Amino acid sequence: MIKIYDTLTRSLREFVPITEKTVKMYVCGPTVYNYIHIGNARSVVSFDTIRRYFEYRGYTVHYISNFTDVDDKIIKGAREAGMDTKAFSDKFIAAFLEDVQQLGVKPATQNPRVIDYMDEIIDFIQVLIDKGFAYEAAGDVYFRVAKSENYAKLANKTLADLEAGASGRVDQEADIKEHPFDFALWKAAKPGEVFWDSPWGSGRPGWHIECSVMATEILGDTIDIHGGGADLEFPHHTNEIAQSEAKTGQTFANYWMHNAMLNINDEKMSKSLGNFVTAHDLLEKIDGQVLRFFLATQHYRRPLNYTEKAIHDAETNL
Repeated sequence: MIKIYDTLTRSLREFVPITEKTVKMYVCGPTVYNYIHIGNARSVVSFDTIRRYFEYRGYTVHYISNFTDVDDKIIKGAREAGMDTKAFSDKFIAAFLEDVQQLGVKPATQNPRVIDYMDEIIDFIQVLIDKGFAYEAAGDVYFRVAKSENYAKLANKTLADLEAGASGRVDQEADIKEHPFDFALWKAAKPGEVFWDSPWGSGRPGWHIECSVMATEILGDTIDIHGGGADLEFPHHTNEIAQSEAKTGQTFANYWMHNAMLNINDEKMSKSLGNFVTAHDLLEKIDGQVLRFFLATQHYRRPLNYTEKAIHDAETNL
């Protein structure tokens, strides 16, 4: 018997797969506008280890991890680099694959890219509109959170809790949205941006819709395990659940797994603090197996602290 701590129920649950001795697993991958930082690397190593354990126990694991290759940061980075967005994201996808190979990470069963699922994304959004879960506004399309059953259940909150905690904060689209927490499924194109044609005009998908589409298209309406970093619990995974279950009427994922964050010298990693560390840079200085060993020294649901001493200790212990 295998037990998993499920974020949704906040409990340790026996793992019962949809199909015997098979695991359908989707783990959110990187947005490819830069080299992955060491916190991203922790998530990659954590879920690679979990995958390997299932395989060790005799399961066949269909391991899907995506690349988000359409995004504001990608558009901005490509413009600054004088590249088109695909060439720009191709560069960092290649770097990611090289880096995780050095970390001893097994290749995913499939690494879907958003740009390859644009028709499916548009179809998915249209179903949500037809069912009354989404609406078009000024070329954007938004999801109606008020219509979603038990929205934010993954974050152990209600919509009323979120509203109370918002303290009047609104985003720039608030005046065209029905509810402040409605989130974008489709964004109207701005001048000079990459775009695709849709029934609502030229634009591109919102971030949250991408993973729902790729996960259900590849693995089916209900998957066994959905994973990612704890920072994705809200709003990304919360919104994935809302839109996926609104479309299919089925449970999106039976188990939710989230790895804890990684700090740098007991501080949150941040470019503004000058402590932003990429795995790519570290792997030029230390062996990939040493870095993997360090990332695996702490339980995946507990915070991990990166220091020079911790890396030295990992090298010694390995």
